[in-house]
Amino acid sequence: MSKQNTQASTYPGRLQNFERNSRSLSSSQPSLMQAFWGLHSEAVANGALDSKSKELIALAISVFARCDDCIAHHVYDSLEAGATKEEISDALGVAILMGGGTSVVYATHAFEALEQFSVGRS
Repeated sequence: MSKQNTQASTYPGRLQNFERNSRSLSSSQPSLMQAFWGLHSEAVANGALDSKSKELIALAISVFARCDDCIAHHVYDSLEAGATKEEISDALGVAILMGGGTSVVYATHAFEALEQFSVGRS
């Protein structure tokens, strides 16, 4: 199994793969990706809602959209923004409300990501 496939079997590995592949895409499409990352930064910046709330929304949408790389990214960013396990769990409940059974499956992925990213955090 290649290093990339081994890394992709964990959510921290998925995030590393996404970041590496995003840099490659940015090299190929610099203007587009600069605009996208600018949009991302603006969308999750503090405003009427704080960054933590926005990351939790993004995580719920990631579960609803069935995007494991997005789940990795937004679980990590939710934790970095100060979200607790309980807050992440609440956001996953909203995703399940909106997406039904399939969102239950992807919410379990998000919970696995949460456990993996929580290793070593206090």
